[in-house]
Amino acid sequence: MRNKFVAIIKENEGIIYKVTKIYTEQYADQQDLYQEIVYQLWKSFDSFNGKSKISTWIYKVALNTSLMHIKRKTKHPKPITIPEDTLMDERIALLYKQIKKLNEGEKAIIFLYLEGKKHKEIAAITGFTTSNVGTQISRIKQKLKTEINKK
Repeated sequence: MRNKFVAIIKENEGIIYKVTKIYTEQYADQQDLYQEIVYQLWKSFDSFNGKSKISTWIYKVALNTSLMHIKRKTKHPKPITIPEDTLMDERIALLYKQIKKLNEGEKAIIFLYLEGKKHKEIAAITGFTTSNVGTQISRIKQKLKTEINKK
């Protein structure tokens, strides 16, 4: 069982890293959150029933763990320095900066959307209805566009 769990984590560690990047500012915090997510996955591994894809289950546990992690930490996010290397780097940094300003539920939805997840899968992970996910994605995109255009 341990070897199977380790293999699953290695196959899907990109998901965990991306979630930690969205919900933390500092590298040390990312590492702490990564460890906490893996711990929560291990604790709930026996209860995974296979009714959803393993990646869906990992997203759900990772996002829920991140939200609990944030609730425990009461510090405010620190500003991000936008890299001046290339125009693309600046745009990506600005997008991440605006995403970090969203509330926790909005962050989860837009993150999964940016990961290429379909509305139905986002709904399964977040617990929202599929139609509500579509509505929220539209609103979040408009909110991000408005904030980015202010810059």
